[in-house]
Amino acid sequence: LSNNNNTAGPRLSQRGTVESLAEHENSSLGSDSELNGFANTEIQTDKYGFIGGAQQSTGEHDNIPPDVLRQREAKWLDMLTSWDKWMAKKHKKVKLRCQKGIPPSLRGRAWLYLSGGKVKKEQNQGKFQELDSQPGDPKWLDVIEKDLHRQFPFHEMFVARGGHGQQDLFRVLKAYTLHRPEEGYCQAQAPIAAVLLMHMPAEDAFWGLVQICEKYLPGYYSAGLEAIQLDGEILFALLKRVSPVAHRHLKKYKIDPILYMTEWFMCAFSRTLPWVSVLRMWDMFFCEGVKIIFRVGLVLLKCMLGSQEKLKACQGQYETMELLRSIEPRYMQEAFLVQEVIELAVSERDIEKEHLSQLRRWKETHGELHCKSPPRMHGAKAIMAAEPPSRQDLKQNPTIVVEVPQTSESKMEKGKKAKSKVEKKTDTKNTSPPLNPYLLPSDPALQSDNLAPSESQHLQEDTPPQGSNQSLSSSEHDTYL
Repeated sequence: LSNNNNTAGPRLSQRGTVESLAEHENSSLGSDSELNGFANTEIQTDKYGFIGGAQQSTGEHDNIPPDVLRQREAKWLDMLTSWDKWMAKKHKKVKLRCQKGIPPSLRGRAWLYLSGGKVKKEQNQGKFQELDSQPGDPKWLDVIEKDLHRQFPFHEMFVARGGHGQQDLFRVLKAYTLHRPEEGYCQAQAPIAAVLLMHMPAEDAFWGLVQICEKYLPGYYSAGLEAIQLDGEILFALLKRVSPVAHRHLKKYKIDPILYMTEWFMCAFSRTLPWVSVLRMWDMFFCEGVKIIFRVGLVLLKCMLGSQEKLKACQGQYETMELLRSIEPRYMQEAFLVQEVIELAVSERDIEKEHLSQLRRWKETHGELHCKSPPRMHGAKAIMAAEPPSRQDLKQNPTIVVEVPQTSESKMEKGKKAKSKVEKKTDTKNTSPPLNPYLLPSDPALQSDNLAPSESQHLQEDTPPQGSNQSLSSSEHDTYL
């Protein structure tokens, strides 16, 4: 994966680019109802939207009992309605719930809150629409369009050339080049944006991408890739403590970290791990920051190269690289990897300490950094502390409000309430709880401890954000919910 800051393609207008995408959409190959010549009825789609490929889920290990899922949804809805209080006073609980896995129906909303993307969006209303309406720099448009079909080609959202998924991906990436013209576009941003688009509409995905590029992984996508090279050296230094055997082996064969960790880190493992493991890693990454990416890399290196027995089969640079390109599935399996990552004792302090050390070495050998990146934020709490949001910024704004038809009984109740209104006004002791300013109009007042059966059913139909006309809406699919 390379940074394309120096790449200039033929001059294209935004109009021409969108038209070329639209041409495919109107053809049989470009429509979402026919995928690569196969009718939808012949294609087995997993619950994450994959129709094939290495990341398609078999569903063997990732089924959470429905009652447990409903309970988790209730807890997350409660947290999201009082997000500032939870982050200030119960951050450890938020972290624990991210480690357990965010419920699929609320994952997109939770990621946006954790990353600070929700606050950025509220503080910059209309910004995405403004960028979206601009033509963009012609040198990036051609490069971006060429990369669209490479992003998750086995996912139903991106399988169709010129389909709604590819169009939204183009819009998000183009908007970022306008938002940060000095940075431009880097190929590794495309899979990051694509994962976000699987869980949220284009505007939300744009602000999620902004937060990842500016807060979580600053400098990763800038010219020269200096930040990723520095993190490669940090990873290698930490490996010496975590797995001396693996460290000695990589040093012996002079295998530079940039050779094996670039795609891992720049794409946040989205192109490496099984999909259910990707989602669990991202849940923790948004909460705890880049240390999760370091831990995943360290666990994989330790598992693959951490014993003399394993190293017998890879006596050489080529053999070692081949081994790291085909990591054993058991080490990437969700339950194993999550537990290993949680238990690995590598903190943000360790990373920052090593960062300073590697920065000194870099200056001695390479001189000053060419790209001055903003300081890295280690997770949701640090981001919120750096830019405290207002309550209005955190208020949930549903894009779909369902009007419940009134029954004759509810009308009678309404009449009784109207009669008692005068009495309530004169009553000085009002024992009713204060209204929650964050409640969704379409959500019941959820209490995680005392849900009635009828209320728990509402949780399965959590209000999705407004997506494109062809957005997926099944509650089992981890897309656009």
